[in-house]
Amino acid sequence: MATVGVGSSEEHRKKTNMEAMQMRRNRVMILAAVLVLVLGASATTLAAGYKFGYTCMTMNNPFFVTIENSIREAVEANGDTLITLDTRQDMATQIQQIEDMINQGIDLLFLCPVDSQGIRPALDMLKAAGIPVVNFDTDVADKDLVNTILVSNNWNAGYVVGLDVVEKFPNGAKIAILDAPYAEACVQRVDGFMEGLGDTNKYKIVAQQNGKGDIGESLPIAEAMLQANPDLDVFFAINDPSALGALSAVKSAGLTHQVLIYGVDGAPEAKDSIKEGGMTATGAQSPINIGKQCVEVAYQILAGQEVEKEIKVPTFLIDASNVDQYGTDGWQ
Repeated sequence: MATVGVGSSEEHRKKTNMEAMQMRRNRVMILAAVLVLVLGASATTLAAGYKFGYTCMTMNNPFFVTIENSIREAVEANGDTLITLDTRQDMATQIQQIEDMINQGIDLLFLCPVDSQGIRPALDMLKAAGIPVVNFDTDVADKDLVNTILVSNNWNAGYVVGLDVVEKFPNGAKIAILDAPYAEACVQRVDGFMEGLGDTNKYKIVAQQNGKGDIGESLPIAEAMLQANPDLDVFFAINDPSALGALSAVKSAGLTHQVLIYGVDGAPEAKDSIKEGGMTATGAQSPINIGKQCVEVAYQILAGQEVEKEIKVPTFLIDASNVDQYGTDGWQ
């Protein structure tokens, strides 16, 4: 009986030890699982980061593509995400796409409106969702609904062109303008251009139409302007794509010796044209710096810092005398 008792006690002890070991294993496994869950959740949070939205007039314009690339490079370098949608110059599309980005959970929107006043419904939606807005390139009409307005000095971009026209035509000139009156930036460029001209009795605007800032749209309009005004001296376009459309019209009409062509942007294609004797000059911007400053101010806003309501990026004239300084293979 004693022997049986000892055996039973030994078996009981072994059984108890095994149960204790199993409990320890279970605790370790539970702790490991909790750790994995915690680390996984942290990693997901870190990976998610900020989500930004980008919308502009059209991604068919290299100027806006360059700004987007500049913003994307800076945002992704911080581990954040940028959503870009192309409005193709349609206001209703832009409003719908902004609503889509709100639903995707963006933290901040980089916005260049197709129409400065027509964008109001989207601004109201963004405000209701508590999403800050960095308004770039073209001012919105309802400035109180955006956090900051970061634009080129558009007035000066037109002004320096106007001064150059006066220098080249001191006795006056007949001028055609390809504008885009729905965009505040373009309105400011035309205002600056007119101020640079000064005397409107000497410098007569014989034609002015909406070229929509596009080569294809501007070409037939410029052709019609030339047919109506064969003694035209100057084309002023509110951006370089429109100016290049006008250049094509002037070449087709055989008037390259007569008509000077000005744009605004400082695009590589425009600078190349200036270097080759096509376009005369352009009121240049720096989309690379616009993009960088947009990102800088965006992170300040998300950090709860105060930012300036309006930030102006300098503009300047590029012509045959200084085009080599800026190069033709990229933006400045």
